[in-house]
Amino acid sequence: MSQFSTLLEKFKNASAHIGIIGMGYVGLPLAIAAVRGGFRTTGFDVDPSKINALNAGKSYLKHISTDAITKLRAGDKFSITADFSDLADMDAILICVPTPLSDDHGPDLSYVVSSTEKIAEYLRPGQLIALESTTYPGTTAEVMRPILQAGGLKAGEDFYLAYSPEREDPGNPTHDTQTIPKVVGGDGAQALELAVALYNNIVVKTVPVSSLDTAEAVKLTENIFRSVNIALANELKLIYGKMGIDVWEVIEAAKSKPFGFMPFYPGPGLGGHCIPIDPFYLTWRARQFGQETRFIELAGKINTAMPAHVVDVLAEALDRRTGKGLSVARILLIGIAYKKNIDDVRESPAFAILELLENRGAKTAFYDPFADEIPDTREHMALAGRRSIEWAADTLGDYDAALICTDHDGIDYAELVRYSRLVIDSRNATRHVSEGRDKIVPA
Repeated sequence: MSQFSTLLEKFKNASAHIGIIGMGYVGLPLAIAAVRGGFRTTGFDVDPSKINALNAGKSYLKHISTDAITKLRAGDKFSITADFSDLADMDAILICVPTPLSDDHGPDLSYVVSSTEKIAEYLRPGQLIALESTTYPGTTAEVMRPILQAGGLKAGEDFYLAYSPEREDPGNPTHDTQTIPKVVGGDGAQALELAVALYNNIVVKTVPVSSLDTAEAVKLTENIFRSVNIALANELKLIYGKMGIDVWEVIEAAKSKPFGFMPFYPGPGLGGHCIPIDPFYLTWRARQFGQETRFIELAGKINTAMPAHVVDVLAEALDRRTGKGLSVARILLIGIAYKKNIDDVRESPAFAILELLENRGAKTAFYDPFADEIPDTREHMALAGRRSIEWAADTLGDYDAALICTDHDGIDYAELVRYSRLVIDSRNATRHVSEGRDKIVPA
């Protein structure tokens, strides 16, 4: 039996050993799905705290339960290690590492490159390598493939290369890794067939496409679509607000149309690892082909301007209602996670808002039942280490205003409004609060 046929059979009958590099928001759920699919799975990570937590049967992501980790650790299907020499034992290696922006807003592929170089050290014939990290079209073929081939092995003959973009939505109660269809592109027909066979045992459905570049473009398109439409919702919020029209009511009524409309909602800015970042990957790549991304860049400008708009609304409301300026105000931010019901703070607009408030002299604090401490971030180092206050109704009045940045479900918004002097609501979180509506200002 040929090398290709042997590997294909291993994927089809789930007897393959799968390695996943990066045990974060993408890699850990993928490992859980792979084990559920019957595969022996090894996670690779350089963070000892993650390794220790998983070995102890604990979750370090709040949207993944301890019970899920207990089930993952049951039996002998899962292991985690920092020893990358074990990559040589894997039949498939899936890369789930961050792809942030560089200081000049270009792609930062350092994690992808270092992971690929580590794989190249231990690469052997008969392995499938698949990148899942979001990136620009051409990354897998032009960046990864030369590194992997530098040792003499050839893609499509000795090993196989694929790209399958992650589609994680942390905290989504309806869809998890297994239930979300997976786009798959391969470096040639055999690589595609292998990747499809592998993922068919992990997810509900695979969606094969014609090339690596196409699969990479799919992921960017999905997130650019969201970025552009959120920007439209944010711009409509500004316009309708000047007209005295509630944009949230408009959207709720518009979405009753059963065709031709999809609701997107405004907010205090974009957050998360994907939507604020991915459009810049395409912008950077498009320039190499002499193309502009005017529509995408305009959406980026609108979304990036939202934290400043929210702070301006807060400052105006404070001045109009209390005669107090931001320079002498105490402000409580409600929520710092980039979206509700998770602890993920990556690229959260809350950080920009905190800094804008403090640059204008305000004293700030925050409350978040999911994200209780601000981690080290490259762009907001001054905020690192700050911790959430404890929720106490009798202390809410100590602040001049509460600003709702993240609309977590578990927060008592009626109590927040009752005891706060002023509430700035950027998420429509207080829509069901009836008492004290005169204190609420939409932003």
